[in-house]
Amino acid sequence: MLEPLLGSKNRERVLVFLAVNGEGYARQISRFFHTGLAPIQNQLDRLEAGGVLYSRKAGRTKIFELDPRYPFLKELSALLKKSLSFYSDSERERLEMVRRRPRRKGKPE
Repeated sequence: MLEPLLGSKNRERVLVFLAVNGEGYARQISRFFHTGLAPIQNQLDRLEAGGVLYSRKAGRTKIFELDPRYPFLKELSALLKKSLSFYSDSERERLEMVRRRPRRKGKPE
């Protein structure tokens, strides 16, 4: 949806994933969208260099988030949230249901 504006499908994927989930790391995003790791890492690095994202280390993992000091954060967030309305219901639900912890033992699927 935003590929013509952002210049890359993977850049759109990274931004939408982070807008919905708040944070993420390269392998998590690449697995979610079933894409290669290198293109996602390239987009994360470009967005961080441009000041759109910032990262922090958690062990050996580099976790990315939208930078709250980015001057157009409010507008970018509004655009990303608006683009979500054009995703299919199943894709939107899948994006919003990314698990951060294992499921409790014995809980039904």
